[in-house]
Amino acid sequence: MLLMTNETHINYQRIEEAILYLEKNFQRQPELDEVAEKVHLSPFHFQRIFTEWAGISPKRFLQFLTVDFLKEKLEQSRNLVEAAESAGLSSQSRVYDLFTTLEGVTPQEYKLHGSGLRIHYGIHETPFGACLLAVTDRGICWLSFLATDEDPKGHIEAMKEHWHNSLFHQDQALTASFAERIFHPGATPATGRLHVFVKGTNFQLKVWEALLKIPMGNVTTYQGIAANIQNPNALQAVGSAVGANHIAYLIPCHRVIRKDGILGEYRWSPARKKSIIGWEMAKTETK
Repeated sequence: MLLMTNETHINYQRIEEAILYLEKNFQRQPELDEVAEKVHLSPFHFQRIFTEWAGISPKRFLQFLTVDFLKEKLEQSRNLVEAAESAGLSSQSRVYDLFTTLEGVTPQEYKLHGSGLRIHYGIHETPFGACLLAVTDRGICWLSFLATDEDPKGHIEAMKEHWHNSLFHQDQALTASFAERIFHPGATPATGRLHVFVKGTNFQLKVWEALLKIPMGNVTTYQGIAANIQNPNALQAVGSAVGANHIAYLIPCHRVIRKDGILGEYRWSPARKKSIIGWEMAKTETK
């Protein structure tokens, strides 16, 4: 199966390259003409595709990725949690109308590694490049982002290894409807919440459920997640569980950053993490 190449994919490559260039040269604040030349576009064309993608200008976008701004967002998130706790709420899930619900495999299913599951998958374009998306009758079971011009075979093999006793079938039409709901929720009629179906340990499930409670446009720390699952000393285990997440974007591990305001690593590249966080903040700040 070959990776689809279209204008959306090419434009995201240019946007990601521009974000990295702007960040690298942040101190001297390069002009629009210079950044456009870097990504081989006219200033007009670059400004247009970036604004269509993010809803704001490149310079405004970069402000969302500064350490000072991210530290401020971390403080806001911490205050939000404290407000929920002081109100006597047992879980942040009661504060937010969650977009995604989560179900884990049973202990017996865990032992069988997905035996008997029918998994349909497809490759789709997103605002953040191409992704491999897979679904079962019980929900979305895989979502991973592909690197620029990457052959998806490695991702497909990783998915098959994760669910290695399952039956796999490529079905672009079926998975396209899920991709549309995930990445363009306002473009389709509301059909209820999305459901994810995951395979992990009990501890991993607790961490992934905590990730689902982080609202779009917000960030938290590994310490924040550890506190949320009432295991404040399990920072290393929390980090491992965040890194083991196999459903990108929907289970928003990208919203976990370091307590010093540095974005840190991301399973699907630090550059994509910057793009997603900035894009989400732009969407929520401009509403």
